[in-house]
Amino acid sequence: MPLDIVVGAQWGDEGKGRVIDLLSGRANIVARYSGGDNAGHTVTVGDRTFKLHLLPSGIVHPHTIGLLGNGMVINPATLLEEIKQVREAGIEINQDRIRISHAAHLITPGHLALDAAREEARGAGKIGTTRRGIGPAYTSKVNRSGLRMESILDPDLFLAALSAHIGDVNHQLEALYGAEPLKSEEIIAAYRVYGDQLRPYIGEIGALAAKALAAGEKILAEGAQGTLLDLDHGTYPYVTSSTPTAPGALVGLGLGVGSADQVIGVVKAFQTRVGEGPFPTELEGELAARLRGTGENEWDEFGTTTGRPRRVGWLDLILLRYAVRINGISELALTKLDILSGLRTIKLATTYRIGTEITETLPLGPADLAAVQAVYEEVEGWSEDLTGIRSWEGLPQAARDYVSTIEDRVGVPVKIISVGPERSQVIQR
Repeated sequence: MPLDIVVGAQWGDEGKGRVIDLLSGRANIVARYSGGDNAGHTVTVGDRTFKLHLLPSGIVHPHTIGLLGNGMVINPATLLEEIKQVREAGIEINQDRIRISHAAHLITPGHLALDAAREEARGAGKIGTTRRGIGPAYTSKVNRSGLRMESILDPDLFLAALSAHIGDVNHQLEALYGAEPLKSEEIIAAYRVYGDQLRPYIGEIGALAAKALAAGEKILAEGAQGTLLDLDHGTYPYVTSSTPTAPGALVGLGLGVGSADQVIGVVKAFQTRVGEGPFPTELEGELAARLRGTGENEWDEFGTTTGRPRRVGWLDLILLRYAVRINGISELALTKLDILSGLRTIKLATTYRIGTEITETLPLGPADLAAVQAVYEEVEGWSEDLTGIRSWEGLPQAARDYVSTIEDRVGVPVKIISVGPERSQVIQR
């Protein structure tokens, strides 16, 4: 089946947007299968940069159709603002180009308020959420009290359900957190407008996707966040509330097990994460600042959604091998290799020390990393600027050796290497 799935192989922020943009050139359909607007994909085309949080990144290609899957939670205000921005860039968006699953769930101001209240209540034990209402929206879904996109199709029932939802949220805000209640009249008025605007886009996308695959059309599925933020398989409890790993694409789009062709894992040439939680290879000080950048450029290590500076460290091959196994990754796309230029030596975490033992695997998965100590292999760096190179042979030998070491240690080929933020700054092998 011609379904390719693109996943983040780290804690998100791997540069999936630019890889998806590259692969979308030969896709008929681009589909987002999980998460909400707590994650952003940055795509740079010429002198224009798109920061997309809900729309599939590949929608900037005018030939594609974009699907928003049932695995998503959608803030309608964010989605409509994104549609507006993409249209203003001259890209056509209409109900023939964008389809939203009837089973995707809505994020409301109530979910945002609960997210903030719960995070504040955690105090020093905070998870570091983006406060975009993601966790509470998925909680509503699991509680079977959420608002699905299909509810918008009946305006009267939708607004009645929304009113009941806000009433329930206000009870929680006041009784559990001592917080101010929300003004339901304002929310209902706003969501009445949102419903009118989004109604034409809603439908059953699983059947549409299955029909396209049967006809031999190429679908590119993209997740948000990364493997190590997966609700089941990530660094729990410092995770997201959805399934950004490859199996989530099938559930999140309503497709069968035999649909997938290959899984492309996107991994940064070093390690980053935003928010709280363990980070075995984390760096501090001058070297961390060198990898992170100043925040003056789009390519620097600051969150697309939050603007928060990312924590940075050396590439962790133990966690990368884990991501390859969990997702069934068939090939890797390595991003930001250019950032390592100028370092005399580069470290790769190849094993962990746990007490007196050395291990190449994770005995109980990545949830309990606090006690591990990374053991490094040091490789030679390079001084050359990589941003103008477009072939494997054009890379310095030390850079090729670095990539080959990654391939050897994880057992998966690196087929794509990005050496800058622009669409053309890529090496395909």
